[in-house]
Amino acid sequence: MSETSRSQLAAIAAGYAFDGAAMHLGAAVTEGGAAHPEAPVRLPLSVMNRHGLVAGATGTGKTKTLQLMAEQLSAGGVPVFLADIKGDLSGLAVPGTANDRIDARAADVGQTWEPKGFPVELYSLGGLGVGVPIRATVTSFGPTLLAKVLGLNATQESSLALVFHYADQRGLPLLDVKDLQAVVKRLTSAEGKADLKELGGLSSSTAGVILRELIAFSAQGADVFFGEPEFDTAALLRVAPDGLGMISCLELPAVQDRPALFSTFLMWLLADLFQDLPEVGDLDKPKLCFFFDEAHLLFRDASKDFIDSIEQTVRLIRSKGVGVFFVTQTPNDVPPGVLAQLGNRVQHALRAFTPQDAKALKATVSTFPKSGYDLGELLTQLGTGEAVVTVLSERGAPTPVAWTRMRAPQSAMAPADPDVMNRLVAESALIAQYGQAVDRESAYEMLTARLVAASAEQAREQAAAQAPEPAAPAAPAPEQPGIVEQVVQSSAFKSMLRSAGTTIGREITRSLFGTARRRR
Repeated sequence: MSETSRSQLAAIAAGYAFDGAAMHLGAAVTEGGAAHPEAPVRLPLSVMNRHGLVAGATGTGKTKTLQLMAEQLSAGGVPVFLADIKGDLSGLAVPGTANDRIDARAADVGQTWEPKGFPVELYSLGGLGVGVPIRATVTSFGPTLLAKVLGLNATQESSLALVFHYADQRGLPLLDVKDLQAVVKRLTSAEGKADLKELGGLSSSTAGVILRELIAFSAQGADVFFGEPEFDTAALLRVAPDGLGMISCLELPAVQDRPALFSTFLMWLLADLFQDLPEVGDLDKPKLCFFFDEAHLLFRDASKDFIDSIEQTVRLIRSKGVGVFFVTQTPNDVPPGVLAQLGNRVQHALRAFTPQDAKALKATVSTFPKSGYDLGELLTQLGTGEAVVTVLSERGAPTPVAWTRMRAPQSAMAPADPDVMNRLVAESALIAQYGQAVDRESAYEMLTARLVAASAEQAREQAAAQAPEPAAPAAPAPEQPGIVEQVVQSSAFKSMLRSAGTTIGREITRSLFGTARRRR
């Protein structure tokens, strides 16, 4: 080993020697590709809320890095949320099986490997796939995120926000897609246009676009994600009875063809956590680590205001004890304002087959601290399961850049058997609460009832006008109720009371993304 390599190895060993609890990522590698267990590369739990990035080309080991990090966070008592796009991570619940490759990797990096399973809660979006269904009401999802899912422009998004405002003020719960469709149709009717006159109204063309997008959205089957019972994100913060952090694994293979939906839904989960959690400052370990897989899908075609909201949420949620890790192919997939807040970096290999790839590689190299490596060359030659790492130390300073051979996960590196997955769901403490969808009275039913009542009243008036005059005086009629009693007993007054009660009984508070949750 050259003197330069010895000096570099010593700097890495000193830079990653932390006093507090830390996860072990792997061992430092020097020239020639030799791993050095005496120079372990670690990541302090106390800085996990400073967020991070796991990047690399397809097939370079990002998923196994997620698995390794989730295992060690759970072992440290930290709950984890991760999105399983390809269905690979359910194996976290099953102890791994030793083989020659695992034995060789463990010996290479100085790991005492033993098979181990971890507590896993499987979730699915609206019940599509295996897992406890996660649903959100349209009201709590909010207009900003929904506009992103529907692909609306800025004008259409502001009109959608007006629809939400109207529903909030009139006590019309927007629980599912048909509720929102009913309110939009109401506001474009002769009666509804008067309601929005003071607020500028809703143009027929914009309403038509929103309705068409909602119809297409429903036709894709995506409306199953909206409704009740609404998922309480506090469930993601649970710790198992044995003290291990619960790993919440959102199974997404069934919705791979709807990337905008699941990426935006993940943002709703994060925004809801931000809205609910109290300020706690810096902790010895985070309350939750949230891994945002396929992060480029969230930022694709996003407006500046949407990206600004993400940036602000990521910046502020740190003080609530939540760490966010974006997982994607290149750092360029993440906007600069968000990337600047990611203190921990695990960069797997990059490919440079095109001029655009070469440009992206050069930009990636420029974002790392100075090191003794030729990163432009190293990042294209890393093997599977190797990465270039730099994290924040316990005092918040960047650690030396370290070429790292990652440890082997202890759990199964393949999807769990379907029987195991079904058993996990059946034994879940949450399945009784969220397993069955509930369709209670909401905007659709309320507006339909009003329409039926109005039609019946109109029919009665027409029948009375067409009735012949009586031939003889009628018998004295019983005493009629006074005007106040008539108003109180009328269906219109009762409907008004029901709407007022709904509005008074809840407080709509909206966060940076316009998301809301009903406060009782």
